[in-house]
Amino acid sequence: MHFALLVFPGFEALDAFGPLEVLNVLAEHKKIDLSILAETLDPVSTRSPDPASHVLGSKCTQEIVPTGTFADFLPTPNQSPSPGNEGEGERNSQKQKIDVLIVPGGAGTRFPAIVAPVISFIRTIYPSVQYAFSICNGSGVLARAGILDGKRATTNKILYESTTALRKEVNWVREARWVVDGNVWTASGVSAGIDAALAFVRSLHGEELANAIAREMEYVWDGGDGEVDPFA
Repeated sequence: MHFALLVFPGFEALDAFGPLEVLNVLAEHKKIDLSILAETLDPVSTRSPDPASHVLGSKCTQEIVPTGTFADFLPTPNQSPSPGNEGEGERNSQKQKIDVLIVPGGAGTRFPAIVAPVISFIRTIYPSVQYAFSICNGSGVLARAGILDGKRATTNKILYESTTALRKEVNWVREARWVVDGNVWTASGVSAGIDAALAFVRSLHGEELANAIAREMEYVWDGGDGEVDPFA
């Protein structure tokens, strides 16, 4: 199974690295692949693009290096194989297939110039993926891509009003820690991504493995159904 994490300037660190730690441990038990995708191959920083976040002059940000770009995974028109490379197009197509699309939130989602390429990529690639998975106000990115219309979804509780206002066609669920509707998983704020990622592993591979991953991470996970968020 191929997981792809989308990153952009100002993404929230734990939104990304919480679920990634679950995947790191999962990879010890199941064969999976991971891509880190961004608009370019330049390192992507968690630094907020909001000047108000930097009034103290603190220097405390992290960077992640993408393994591929959005363009690398966009579908291309089918072409007839040239002599000597019959089947090459099919192999490339299989190699580029994304099964699980992971979308973190963060301050960058509030800046149109930053998030527009992410929204465009999601809108294009979503029909070909098995699952879409968002954390925090990453659900607002999925919503703006139009893939949450008519679905139940949740988001960060501190940013609940501003995020849910982005798309009224979504059936937003305030009280949930995470929500599953069809092939779309949405988690509440920041650390909720770990809970939802463990629940996602449980849905694919069973409760025993999900609990084993939580134990290896030394993470207290109640293994519930996500219906109650203590921060709601």
